[in-house]
Amino acid sequence: MFKSKGETPPASLVRSTCAYCGVGCGVDVTVTDGKATGINGSEDHPANFGRLCVKGTHLIDTLDESTRLLTPEVSGHQVSWSEAIQTVADKFTEIIAKYGRDAIAFYVSGQLLTEDYYVANKLMKGYIGSGNIDTNSRLCMSSAVSAYKRAFGEDIVPCSYRDLEQTDLLILIGSNAAWTHPVLYQRIERARQINPEVKLVVIDPRETPTSSGADLFMPIKPGTDGALYNGLLCYLANEKQLNTDYIAQHTTGFEETLKVANEWPLATVAKYCELDIALIEQFYQWFATHNNAVSMYSMGINQSSSGVDKCHSIINAHLATGKIGREGCGPFSITGQPNAMGGREVGGLANQLTAHLDIENSTHQSLVQQFWQSPTIAVKQGAKAVDMFDQIADKKIKAVWIMATNPAVSLPNTTKIKQALSQCDFVVVSDCVAYNDTLEFAEVKLPATGWGEKDGIVTNSERRMSRQRASQVASGQARHDWRIICDVAKAMGFDGFNYQHQQEIFTEFAQLTGVDNQAKNRRLFDISGLGQLTIAQYNNMMPIQWPVTTENPQGGGQIFNDGRYVSDDFNAKFYPVMPSLPKQQTNHEFPWVLNTGRLRDQWHTMTRTSIAAPLNEHTSKPYVYVSHQDGALLALKDDQIVKVSSAQGSIEVAVKLSSAMRKGQVFIPIHWNKQFAANATVATLFQGVVDPISGQPESKHVGVNIEAIDYQSFGEIYVNNAINITSEYWLKTVLKHSDYWQLASQSLISFESLQQSIEIAGEWICQSQQGGKQFQFICLQEGQIKIAGYFSTTAPVISQPWIDQLFEQKKLTVEQIQSLLTKQSPEDAEATRKVCSCFSVSKGEVISAIEQGCQSVGALGNALRCGTNCGSCKPELQALLDEHQLEIPIKQLA
Repeated sequence: MFKSKGETPPASLVRSTCAYCGVGCGVDVTVTDGKATGINGSEDHPANFGRLCVKGTHLIDTLDESTRLLTPEVSGHQVSWSEAIQTVADKFTEIIAKYGRDAIAFYVSGQLLTEDYYVANKLMKGYIGSGNIDTNSRLCMSSAVSAYKRAFGEDIVPCSYRDLEQTDLLILIGSNAAWTHPVLYQRIERARQINPEVKLVVIDPRETPTSSGADLFMPIKPGTDGALYNGLLCYLANEKQLNTDYIAQHTTGFEETLKVANEWPLATVAKYCELDIALIEQFYQWFATHNNAVSMYSMGINQSSSGVDKCHSIINAHLATGKIGREGCGPFSITGQPNAMGGREVGGLANQLTAHLDIENSTHQSLVQQFWQSPTIAVKQGAKAVDMFDQIADKKIKAVWIMATNPAVSLPNTTKIKQALSQCDFVVVSDCVAYNDTLEFAEVKLPATGWGEKDGIVTNSERRMSRQRASQVASGQARHDWRIICDVAKAMGFDGFNYQHQQEIFTEFAQLTGVDNQAKNRRLFDISGLGQLTIAQYNNMMPIQWPVTTENPQGGGQIFNDGRYVSDDFNAKFYPVMPSLPKQQTNHEFPWVLNTGRLRDQWHTMTRTSIAAPLNEHTSKPYVYVSHQDGALLALKDDQIVKVSSAQGSIEVAVKLSSAMRKGQVFIPIHWNKQFAANATVATLFQGVVDPISGQPESKHVGVNIEAIDYQSFGEIYVNNAINITSEYWLKTVLKHSDYWQLASQSLISFESLQQSIEIAGEWICQSQQGGKQFQFICLQEGQIKIAGYFSTTAPVISQPWIDQLFEQKKLTVEQIQSLLTKQSPEDAEATRKVCSCFSVSKGEVISAIEQGCQSVGALGNALRCGTNCGSCKPELQALLDEHQLEIPIKQLA
């Protein structure tokens, strides 16, 4: 059958994997005319079974070429790829010759694919010969890695997602999964609906959307989780709920560990953790009496100066009861990036070699060097993330290559990080975006492919490898990271990087995992069964959970089901944990505890999520969330701009009074940076305090002070042109049709000075009051709005959606112009705030549906579709139901 001339070719479907968190959701991408045009969850992917969160739902909205780095640059000038590659190779070679191999460092990312990661690690450890490659995954899960390694002999996550559905008791510790891992949370919700006997315990210093659905919520004092789990072990022993057979047959170190745990009876734990003793006893009783239990933990545990010990305290409880190695059981660390697990596999951390081999083990060194046929091999640990930038600051490291990450925002003590980068002899950055805080320091900028263009393997939190496939061609001159790395390696004169296709890289890595891995204490990470994949088989590879061997070609299986671990004696190791409080404590000058974390619709440093306007609607600015008691004490009100300072630095954010916060504690999201706000990078407030074993920074606890700022002039601007605005406080949000700026200044802003700085031609109309202290203006070009602004001595409140929608119109009516200038918004601003970003459902629409008779979250979903996709808005829907639900009178019986 032939197509008629001009006939549109049918859309095709590309199966890929989501670009965001470590859940690893499968996605079906619709491709039309060579461009990705639609996305749905893959119904048959075992991670999500068709579900997607709001961020994944809007992935296509982030494929905006206008934000991309499209051409290589050297010293601010666009150059050819060959010149850029040679510049990097020559400079690296020169520095190594002059200062030694440890003068070079790579700082990479959990957003790289496994093939990218593998060749970067191979180049650094096998050819340059240094351990100086580390990853931003150091910031999210390295404490969990170290604890697994210490307990089991290898970095093994012993759980699968199905365990969350098969357990009798699920404990979420330091995880707001409803927002950070919403697809997993949906699976948990569904399992609880099927089996209402399942108990959910949430342990978190603040109330969250996750805690709102818990059977037991424990508002623990920040940083005291290790004591809580020590107390659990003490309780289990006292109540004779230990699995003594399992302890005797499969573990060592129990007696010493129990001796320490016995110092933590109920009353001591209650005082230390600032918890009601009844809550603790209920939790302990449930753990003791339920046949199965899963402890799922994330950043709240890991991002601590004692994160490894906290993780091990959780492992101790599971080993002591034998609640590990069987369905519905185990200590489950959830990762935050799409390929953080893949980075652990290939050796992307500075204290690893590769393929779960040890960097300071001479046998392992020889094995890897022989396999790679490399000229050298790293023989000692390299610099971990915080240490790496300390060494850059101290001039020990002369050159750094940063790939797919933004350390000028994400690492603690950002002032020091930026100073280190500014004085570094040679900074190379590979990225898919044209602008971020780190790129400002790059001498060489290398355009890399982004999601939708990248093609390779990622591994999710349950050890499941999936293919991330390209759905469109690379933008501009962007290249895959693995190719860029290999080109630099070859330009440095190294063999071993002549790959023509990423399949060759993956199969080489898969083969390496099986080398000398047949001994009685074989490593569990073994994917050698995939080592002979052809390109066609690789391209068609379906999601598969390791280990994958010739004996187990289908992969998967229950880890540790035989009680056999990876240590020399095949036993798991208890470890006596001495709980310690966070290092960055409060004092008289900084009396409030600051906690940090993610928001529902944003991710990391917003380089991707900020592009999708629907993701900016739920929370459009960085807030400091403060308890109502502390707000009253400080005389604060909502949206007031305050200075939040620590011993390390200060930022400026708006206030949000919240009943979710405990007195004495505040919360600020991690996402904002210099691309979106004048001064809201929360990492500025933290010192580089790290766990002594894992090197993971303490990013959940620091003492801060809060004080109001006396700004004299406030403004909001909506504009669809790029503008350059200087103000003491500014904030930029991408809306659907315009950019939204919020401004504040300690001096009065005049319309005349503002008009001169903006430089937009057209018909300017301005109305002013109070002698020019308050004014509103618009600029039209042939009747179409180009900019609208509102300035006053008090912060104005305008309906964002209504004004933004006017930028889509070709010509405004007289009535619309009058409404703009008189600030007469047709809708209440709070009512138009989006509650459901998946289907753009506003708060006002939800309240209206409740008033019309919707009496449940399910009913709201049927009426408005809210809560029926990612589900992360369900807690807020329930809160609105609780607030606005009509009282239904009971009819008097006749």
